[in-house]
Amino acid sequence: MAKIQTISSVPSSARFYADGTELTPQHFKRYSDNLNIQGVKEQNLVKFGLVTRRSSLRTFPTLDRVFNKSMDLDLDRFQESGVFPSEAVAILHSSKDGKWLLVQNYHYLAWVQQEDIAIGSKQQIQTYLDHQDFLLVTGAKVLTSYVPNEPEISQVQLDMGVKLPLLSNDEQHGELYGQSTSGNYEVKLPVRNLDGSLSIKTALIGRTQDVHQGYLEYTAQNVIAQGFKFLGERYGWGHDYNGRDCTGFVGEIYKTFGILMPRNSGQQGNGEYGTNFRFDKNSDIASKLTVIKNLQIGDLIYIPGHVMVYLGKKNGQPIVIHDVKGLAYWTPDGEYYQGVLNAVSVTPLIKLHLNETTTYVDKIYNIKRLTLHNVEGN
Repeated sequence: MAKIQTISSVPSSARFYADGTELTPQHFKRYSDNLNIQGVKEQNLVKFGLVTRRSSLRTFPTLDRVFNKSMDLDLDRFQESGVFPSEAVAILHSSKDGKWLLVQNYHYLAWVQQEDIAIGSKQQIQTYLDHQDFLLVTGAKVLTSYVPNEPEISQVQLDMGVKLPLLSNDEQHGELYGQSTSGNYEVKLPVRNLDGSLSIKTALIGRTQDVHQGYLEYTAQNVIAQGFKFLGERYGWGHDYNGRDCTGFVGEIYKTFGILMPRNSGQQGNGEYGTNFRFDKNSDIASKLTVIKNLQIGDLIYIPGHVMVYLGKKNGQPIVIHDVKGLAYWTPDGEYYQGVLNAVSVTPLIKLHLNETTTYVDKIYNIKRLTLHNVEGN
């Protein structure tokens, strides 16, 4: 029950529906009733599953969208994160209506729609995860090949960082689903049967797709190349809008190197892994600028609630790429400009403002440098 309450507690501040209706205690009672607290026993059997399609992790077992008093309709406060095909989850509980599962994946606990999870034995799932030969999605989004009459394996969206076991040489087919496989990779894709159980089926991914056998080499060049594959993608709070937010952006990049990052920017920024250049409220701007002057390409820059990736310098000024909502700065004419990016964007760092008097640099509390040496064992 304590785990349920860590994710599904009623917020202390007001929440609203898109039409401006404020949520009442009665609204929250309906959501809380579906948590199925009465179904929690002294001992609860943990089940295991694989994600079969991209799905949302939610605060409560509902798809209702709710917002805070600012009524920014891009920021659904019930949206937590996302899960992706082939990811393993521990299933801890189910909702009263039977349509949702409380799951724990490698970095988050939240509710997911039951129809997107296939339940298997722990051994079955472990065998799937332990497969040494795998195909890694290195593009922003890749689709499995079209297969007539096989919707569960046909044109399934696979986001950056998804990895799927490859069939061994002995398992491969010369022809499959009425076509030659010579132009495709054959991968093992988890599928949900009608009864909710797990099956593993062969799916095809075209060899021209942006994929790679095994992890990418972890280099600054590859970090930047992976980041630019998202350039222009619309910002999606908690992986909303079939996109991602700033930490999802960073997390998906690093998955391609076999590095799993914490979900939230604060967890990333405050984490001890990597080499960290930390600042507190007593740090002056000069000390931050000294570190910024010596940044290495790929360094991660953290301010409260946000993370950026350092690209290098243009005309002597540090440039970053990040998944960001707004843009604000003082113009050379002395006017304060506020605009909207709402996308993965390349911007200067020094001149960015959070408000008229506070810059991004003012709020930097950590700069994190990851190398193969300093992330091993983390």
